[in-house]
Amino acid sequence: MSTNLSAYLQELRSVIDGALERSLPEGAAPTLVVDAMRHGLMGGGKRLRPCLTLMTAEAVAPLVGLTTPRARLMALPGACAVEMIHCYSLVHDDLPAMDNDTLRRGKPTTHVVFGDGLAILAGDGLLTEAFGLIAASPSPVAAAGAPEAPAERRLRVISVLSAAAGAVGMVGGQAVDLRAAGRVPSHPKEPMGERELRDMHARKTGALIRAAAISGAMIVGVEDSIVAAVDYYAQEVGLAFQIIDDVLDVEGSADDLGKTAGKDAAAGKPTYPALHGIDESRRIAVDCVARAKATLDAAGLGGRLTELADWSLTRTK
Repeated sequence: MSTNLSAYLQELRSVIDGALERSLPEGAAPTLVVDAMRHGLMGGGKRLRPCLTLMTAEAVAPLVGLTTPRARLMALPGACAVEMIHCYSLVHDDLPAMDNDTLRRGKPTTHVVFGDGLAILAGDGLLTEAFGLIAASPSPVAAAGAPEAPAERRLRVISVLSAAAGAVGMVGGQAVDLRAAGRVPSHPKEPMGERELRDMHARKTGALIRAAAISGAMIVGVEDSIVAAVDYYAQEVGLAFQIIDDVLDVEGSADDLGKTAGKDAAAGKPTYPALHGIDESRRIAVDCVARAKATLDAAGLGGRLTELADWSLTRTK
């Protein structure tokens, strides 16, 4: 990662973390459930998805005559909502009934600390509160005097995020993942080829990455053709990101990744390296990024979004 991109992402993470601290229903909800939600939400991590929301908003802002600072402030509630949805999915994915993982972002997972029941509730709370951040006027994470997107745009973002998080997106992808691992008694395990693996990743991981980017474009009010270009870019980068995730699960260490290494292979999960090998998997990811960058060029976009696409190939955690 270039020094400039690294510093920029760190700046965005700082803004996002500060806003996320304001997102939890302190005082209004039982302390126990808020503590469990905070454990799942504030444990660090790359903050890739909310950063992508802010980056996209800033990248397209000049097209509608909006300054970068105002675009960032306008997109911040949606960015926080994206991260809350992502963290809810991690809390639930780590449960014994799902991936049964005990380490996340270098720390014990939520169910290890709080128990399975409260981890389920914490995930439910994060998912539900996410939509409230966007719907509320003003949003609890908005800075004083921050510009607010019109209700129509916020409603479009809610629609996009709900589809990405629901049965068509993440929930459906996790269901396919469970069946592929032979963990659904009512449905026998089936072999998974390239098409099925791509579909699973598109739902489980890619859907929210796409929604994160789309949300940033929609909230500032760009035309639909630009939203479509951003969507395709995020689709390709999202797949590259997941492929490299699969590779790192094979090649990385728990210390580097902040989560259990080798768990996909141990669980018999379908992955790109298992299907194609390491070298071919990396080649597929390179092709994804090339298509993503070409789409940005055609739309007159680029900058940080291009740098992020390149970073998705070279990251080590």
